[in-house]
Amino acid sequence: MDATEKPKRRIRGSGSIYRNGSSVWWVKFYDRGIPRRESSHSTDYAVAEKLLKRRLAEVLTDTFTPRQNIRIDELIQDVLDDYRTNGRKSTEQAERRWRVHLAKHFSRMKACDLETSRVQRYIQSRLDEGAERATINRELALLKRGFRLAFKARKLKSPPFIPMLKEANARRGFLELDGYARLAHECAKVGLWLRALLETAYSLGFRLGELRSMRSRQVNMLTGTISLETSKNGESREVPMTGAVRELLTALVVGKKPDAFVFSRDCKGSQIGDFRKTWANVCVAAGVGAFHCPTCDEVLTVSEDDDYAHCGRKWRRSELTYAGLIFHDLRRCAVRGLIRAGVAQKTAMTITGHKTIAVFQRYQIVAPADKQEAVRKLELSQEQEREFLKKSQALDFGQSSGMVAQKAGQTGNFGSSAALPN
Repeated sequence: MDATEKPKRRIRGSGSIYRNGSSVWWVKFYDRGIPRRESSHSTDYAVAEKLLKRRLAEVLTDTFTPRQNIRIDELIQDVLDDYRTNGRKSTEQAERRWRVHLAKHFSRMKACDLETSRVQRYIQSRLDEGAERATINRELALLKRGFRLAFKARKLKSPPFIPMLKEANARRGFLELDGYARLAHECAKVGLWLRALLETAYSLGFRLGELRSMRSRQVNMLTGTISLETSKNGESREVPMTGAVRELLTALVVGKKPDAFVFSRDCKGSQIGDFRKTWANVCVAAGVGAFHCPTCDEVLTVSEDDDYAHCGRKWRRSELTYAGLIFHDLRRCAVRGLIRAGVAQKTAMTITGHKTIAVFQRYQIVAPADKQEAVRKLELSQEQEREFLKKSQALDFGQSSGMVAQKAGQTGNFGSSAALPN
């Protein structure tokens, strides 16, 4: 329609199309008697008419959601309130992700104005800052959660498409038996608490938070079980101890009060704090980790006096970058150990505390030794099949063709009536 032409008078109840002091067409319709006005953002009358028909159909089918000026920071606040209501332990992490990274890009933006291109620009800016793909996905997951809650509450008509990155930085670290033996030896030098911490995590796959918060009353030496009262998914579980774990935990809890922490550096039972520096030292000493130069990222050899000369200066151990086995990798080792031992997947999940099969299978790393063992079993099976085939081909002709073998010293034609018994 030409800009100078006036729109035709519409039938009552079919809405209206008009201009609001500019060349852009607006539409007006009624939802439960309430007038609704919306811009078509176009100077083409056909675009406005198409928009009006769509809105009228939504009102008729009770699927119309009024456009609201809700901001993204309000959606995030709803997410945080939902986390607190459900007792999610990741509430503080979610608050930090929003405050440090997301807020400066989306805080004052209207939720209905968020487009995929804006999200993609955010992703690119975070990649330029050096953020890992998994970190960016956790931030975007918080944003997606806010839009899903708003959609369920009918605050928004539909959530926007928020793309996620393919995570290529998933950890695959684990310990072989020889590496575990060396690491156990180095942990024993530090103290009984670290040796027992290693054994429990390596055998049963408990999370570090579960181990740090474990109290003496949760270790039942009579039944040989550990009762975890708090876990990441909010569910408690009771797990039997292995012989090695039971022996080490017995030495730790003896003489302690029921509310004292099991893993403590002193006999008073105070909770252990951050031991990442100690962990890095024992892993490097055991050969399952290494210190790298902060400048060139080259692996440095262990120094007795904690001084590392490289790139024209001397570095102290606290200044170096550590790369190698982290404590959470022991959880992956426990999953692999349970599966290797022939434990059913469902039973293994109840021990480690995994709630979904998808996450459990991510922890189930297939090592080269596992593949070699699989090939060895395959060769053994094939050899047994070949032996069976040889035996099946070496048949007794007297039985296979209805003929009776001659006795020693007799002559006659196989298969003839003279050869048959009377």
